[in-house]
Amino acid sequence: MADIVFEPKGDWKWWVHDRFGLFIHWGLYALPARHEWVKNRERISDEDYRKYFEHFDPDLYDPKVWAQAAKDAGMKYFVITTKHHEGFCLWDSQYTDYKATSTPYGKDLIAPMVEAFRAEGLHAGFYHSLIDWHHPEFPVDRVHPMRDNPEERAKNAQRDVGKYAAYLHNQVRELLTHYGKIDLMFYDFSYPGEDGKGRDDWNSLELMRMTRELQPQILIDDRLDLLDVPGGWDYRTPEQVMLREQPTVDGVPVLWETCQTFSGSWGYHRDESSWKSIDQLVRMLIDTVSKGGNLLLNVGPTARGEFDERAMDRLAGMGKWMKAHGRAIYGCGSAPEGFQAPQDCRLTYNAETNRMYVHVYAWPFRTLHLDGFGGKVEYAQLLNDASELPMVGAERLAHWGAPEDTLVLNLPVQKPDVAVPVVELFLK
Repeated sequence: MADIVFEPKGDWKWWVHDRFGLFIHWGLYALPARHEWVKNRERISDEDYRKYFEHFDPDLYDPKVWAQAAKDAGMKYFVITTKHHEGFCLWDSQYTDYKATSTPYGKDLIAPMVEAFRAEGLHAGFYHSLIDWHHPEFPVDRVHPMRDNPEERAKNAQRDVGKYAAYLHNQVRELLTHYGKIDLMFYDFSYPGEDGKGRDDWNSLELMRMTRELQPQILIDDRLDLLDVPGGWDYRTPEQVMLREQPTVDGVPVLWETCQTFSGSWGYHRDESSWKSIDQLVRMLIDTVSKGGNLLLNVGPTARGEFDERAMDRLAGMGKWMKAHGRAIYGCGSAPEGFQAPQDCRLTYNAETNRMYVHVYAWPFRTLHLDGFGGKVEYAQLLNDASELPMVGAERLAHWGAPEDTLVLNLPVQKPDVAVPVVELFLK
């Protein structure tokens, strides 16, 4: 937590400590099972999309199973898509019939989910789409499924985005008053400019004010088009990218979280095959924390309400690594100035315990050279089994050109049987 200088409005210390969360994208798009933007990509009309609403019946939905899988993976919070861009609502909103309670399933999906995750000790977050491709007052624009339909474009003359904004605000009020304490609000997304929508369309300033009034401790993302407004956001959200360093504003480090998918889709995609390996996902988490950030990793449940076997496999794999290496993630951030990661390694640091963690991506033969660590470490061990790693002073290698401030560790020849081995250094 030593990384953070920028002071957000919301309660952020638990979030910076926990570092690892679960994103869930679930909606009608789970039925076509070919990307959550299927309505947009395939220019599907409301009439043709209706069949998914009429057949939505996740009969195998058990949020306790989801919550257990997230907890076992080492995740500490979750964020659920209460409504995605398609406009379908997972809760029993009084402002629309386009909701889970009006489908064959007939029940609120949010209440039992929040209850189940809270029971496992996870913080609760809501994603809510600013966009709504189903609402009759939402004007067609450049990201709308009907953007190339002249007849639908012509109807914009009768549409009133102000009425849509009132609907948006009313639904957010429902979400923030009916489900207890909500820790995160992920609004998505603004695209101001020609044929787009931004803060004036959403009435973002009032939406922000209401959000903070209803949930004073809540953390709010950066997608309301209020980056230039004091208090207009709490954390940055680079999506599907890995940053080289922690984001700053005017040179001041800020909170950030990267949201990432297991594959190339957020929603359930039956035939998508570019799934990341467990090793890649573990490295993604390490790399993010080494730069003072959080990782929000996404699952797209099936239309029957399950995490498919590919998702469960990745969650279990990450959980196996986190069980042995969690203390190199929780409460950690980037290394203090003066410490530099060796080649093919990442550093995370816990300021409270004064321990440094060296995450070794490429296992070297016999020795690990830590420049700048000489005289600063009292003890070294492998984290997975707490086995000692003998320290060799630089003077032993001086005649071979080793810098005086270098610490050399003797490693086992065989790489530990974990996704990424971690060396735990107890600093003086």
